[in-house]
Amino acid sequence: MILHAWHLPVGRCAAAGRRRPVDMLQSGTPVNKRPRVDARGPISNGPMPRPLVALLDGRDCSVEMPILKDVATVAFCDAQSTSEIHEKAAAELGIHVCNVPGYSVEEVADSTMCMILNLYRRTYWLARMVAEDKKFMGPDAIRDAANGSARIRGDTLGIVGLGKIGQAVALRAKAFGFAVYFYDPYIQDGIDRALGITRVFTLQELLYQSDCVTLHCSLNEHNHRLINDFTIKQMRPGAFLVNTARGGLVDEEALAAALKEGRIRAAALDVHTNEPNNIFLGPLKEVKNTIIATPHASYYSEASFSELREMAATEIRRYIVGHNLRNCVNKEYLKMASYGDGLNGAGAPGLPAPGAPSSYYPAQMQRGMGVAAHSTSAHDAASLSVPSSLPHHLPTAQSTP
Repeated sequence: MILHAWHLPVGRCAAAGRRRPVDMLQSGTPVNKRPRVDARGPISNGPMPRPLVALLDGRDCSVEMPILKDVATVAFCDAQSTSEIHEKAAAELGIHVCNVPGYSVEEVADSTMCMILNLYRRTYWLARMVAEDKKFMGPDAIRDAANGSARIRGDTLGIVGLGKIGQAVALRAKAFGFAVYFYDPYIQDGIDRALGITRVFTLQELLYQSDCVTLHCSLNEHNHRLINDFTIKQMRPGAFLVNTARGGLVDEEALAAALKEGRIRAAALDVHTNEPNNIFLGPLKEVKNTIIATPHASYYSEASFSELREMAATEIRRYIVGHNLRNCVNKEYLKMASYGDGLNGAGAPGLPAPGAPSSYYPAQMQRGMGVAAHSTSAHDAASLSVPSSLPHHLPTAQSTP
């Protein structure tokens, strides 16, 4: 008997016009489950089978299997990011939602600095001219082609959001000679002194002080379209803008108008409002010569992708063997739903105590527990089918680049 794990973010439904199960979760619409049929027959007195683990990232299992081979059977499916999962609804279903927040910090910080350097030195546009076989006859032609190039040392870089990536960018920017300012109302006092950078306490002051602004904050209902017509007018005339965080932080119509008028000299965007559609199909199509656009790839390297899968698999193994989850993002909701009294403390409900042998599975299987990993790889999400013996309440580990 095959059951669909409808409570995971399973992507597009096969039938046209059907709502995705995750959309139903987010809207609070009740979802009628297919009746469960127990095809296993009588349970023997022998050892219980290993639980099935759905790794929602998979093409192969070369990274995950060395970590999970002694505790789980592995299945694969594609999926997207934590933003697809309604954390409270997941908790009510007994699903632990986890992430792997430490991966790709270096890649995104390096990509950010690469974009900043391209904006200042106009490397991207000059390389395009050479590729188009444009001739540069003398210094006057070079000056015209490189018009707008600027010296970095002494300029001010403004960072919005000083999390792990923001801090990594700050350290890199200092090495290039930037004076680094940051705005983050959630960071404790003292981090500015530890990093040797300057803190400001309003976004308006940061925008006013900065020659280049780079965004490194998460997206929520409070900062949607943080960069808009009003805040752009608070920026220095001719400033640069970089966004490697979330596309919804920037009002693209306001940005297009500012680029046309020269209020912003140029912008570099790795994230866009309507991904995966081409950014130049929207309001920015008329200012493409002042924009560097990449396809939400700043998180990627072979090392970071392997690290992502390894960290997610390790979190899964931690749950299966009864150890504490390190990065559960919906633990408060789980406690409210009476699923997580021991979460990140004495172990997950129904699991053996930390240190118990990995062959101990009856309590997990009887209570219906499993685990799933999740990535932010840019694949189309696909539905997951699992045997009816799969535990019913699935904690989900996923990444957030």
